[in-house]
Amino acid sequence: MTSPEEPRLEPVPFAEWDEQTRTTLLQFLRRPEIYLSGAPDAPPMPVVLEMFAHHLPLSASWLPFTDMLAGEDAKLSPRHRELLILRVAWRTRSGYEWAQHSRMGADAGVTTAQIDAMTEGPAAPVWTPLERTLLTAVDEMIDDHVVGDTTWAALASEFDPLHWSSCSSWSGGICVWPAC
Repeated sequence: MTSPEEPRLEPVPFAEWDEQTRTTLLQFLRRPEIYLSGAPDAPPMPVVLEMFAHHLPLSASWLPFTDMLAGEDAKLSPRHRELLILRVAWRTRSGYEWAQHSRMGADAGVTTAQIDAMTEGPAAPVWTPLERTLLTAVDEMIDDHVVGDTTWAALASEFDPLHWSSCSSWSGGICVWPAC
């Protein structure tokens, strides 16, 4: 797994952002004043935004897409979303995604045992049948670039097309970022 401390593409520190970058990216923080307060306990700028500072046109398209998938109108539960992302992070050896989403997954209700079981995958005994199917879908997308018929049928019995499109968007979209 790549180290979260050693990205291949260095984030652009907030201090180096020009006005256009600030205008484009800060709108995607739910509470920018917390990050910009200057208070000793202010959190650092999210690294993901510092990565997006490299390509503003992509950011202006991608970030609203992910906001829609994770926002108030999201069709997939935060817990299921985090399971998908964690499995992609493990399979693609993305240290950054793993570190970020281990925390976010825990906040969404993914247990420590389940986070640990990502290394074993869908065969681990900690998963419900639906969770096992979600993880299998990720593995099939990574290995074969398609979800198999059996997995598709299992997901179709649980999810409507809006839910399934969210699953495939998270699983496929998050595969792009580990390369950085």
